[in-house]
Amino acid sequence: MLNYNAQELEKNIQYQFNNKELLKQALSHSSFINEMKKKGMESYERLEYLGDAVLELIVSEFLFHEYKDMSEGKLTKLRASLVCEFTLSAVSRELHFGDYVLLSKGEEMTGGRNRDSILCDLFESVLGAIYLDGGMEPAKKYAMSFLLTDIEHKSLFYDAKTTLQEMVQKDGKGKVTYEEIRESGPDHNKCYVMSVLVDNKKLAEGTGSSKKLAQQKAAYEAILKLKNTNK
Repeated sequence: MLNYNAQELEKNIQYQFNNKELLKQALSHSSFINEMKKKGMESYERLEYLGDAVLELIVSEFLFHEYKDMSEGKLTKLRASLVCEFTLSAVSRELHFGDYVLLSKGEEMTGGRNRDSILCDLFESVLGAIYLDGGMEPAKKYAMSFLLTDIEHKSLFYDAKTTLQEMVQKDGKGKVTYEEIRESGPDHNKCYVMSVLVDNKKLAEGTGSSKKLAQQKAAYEAILKLKNTNK
């Protein structure tokens, strides 16, 4: 709970807040607010709501100008791959948001610092806070610096299962299957570990809050392995 450090956070995101309370709110989970029971304190939820809308505009405008020959359907699909939970949570991990988020003791004990859903929210809540504090330009800079880079690599995840299927069936052969390794956690916070097998040989594992997400992560890891093997 006490890992929050505004100066380190500002250094990580390359932006200095005029209103430091906005940054603290952006890293305050609802469980922390409820546990502290302090009047006037707000969780990141409203900032995440705003950040979500700002992010969609920034990403849409960027892709519109960057991919001039791409159809509306493909642009929509590419945007979805960039703003999905997997991608945003991965960026938040790179920015170490999980180290600084303010959580209740219970949320801390159940792995909240590394939970994809929370990390995804944090990327958007920080964006919302930057937008309120400094306007659109610093908000764009944040998104451009940490999200809108290496787009080809980031977009792999969204269609990972289909892409893997196509990779292993180039010659009309190859069989991709998924197996559940284990399931853990209470009903409201399940964790699944799935493996992906190519021709009955295990290639990679993935962990997620649903079997589908765990399969998708496993497929993504398998794609990266195959790409490295074929270099």
